[in-house]
Amino acid sequence: MVKVYIIFYSTYGHIKTMAEAVKKGVEQVEGVEAKIWQVAETLPAEVLEKMHAPPKSDYPIITSKELPEADGFVFGFPTRFGMMAAQMKSFFDTTGQLWQAGALHGKPASMFTSTATQGGGQETTIMTAVTQLTHHGMIFVPAGYAAGGIMFGVKDARGGSPWGAGTLAGPDGSRQPGEDELQQAEILGKGLANVAKKLKA
Repeated sequence: MVKVYIIFYSTYGHIKTMAEAVKKGVEQVEGVEAKIWQVAETLPAEVLEKMHAPPKSDYPIITSKELPEADGFVFGFPTRFGMMAAQMKSFFDTTGQLWQAGALHGKPASMFTSTATQGGGQETTIMTAVTQLTHHGMIFVPAGYAAGGIMFGVKDARGGSPWGAGTLAGPDGSRQPGEDELQQAEILGKGLANVAKKLKA
């Protein structure tokens, strides 16, 4: 079986919900299995409490030693001022030994994100995160316009870009991923799974 790891960080649950949609897409590809992981939280419990963040999900916490087991990856993280959240960056910072060994070289990876507003970094967050993949020699698999008409609608607010699927959380985090955004995430997962399967063949 081809293994795809969906690795996320989520403060308020939006990215977790998107990760579950990505998993649905991955599992549509025959011969590919998906596993969802989360990265470790770096904020103290008292800070999270003041932020009114809900409890963390039950998904296992990944360490860098698990990464070589996978044939492909989908990374999900919210934006922090147009770049990936520090928790995900902290995780990537632990992969130095894998980088030295070239352990992730040639493996495909896609990304998805969440922002408070439409102009809050849906593109720049993923664009600036691609540097992590580049230094590992990984193959970035963008979303492109695989979601078709969803990508062209302008009537309703929605996240996502050619760089990757996305959702809008709203300034107070109260907005949850919409149907179009979840569909984009599912399509992203299916696309990455197809690439991972072809590369392993």
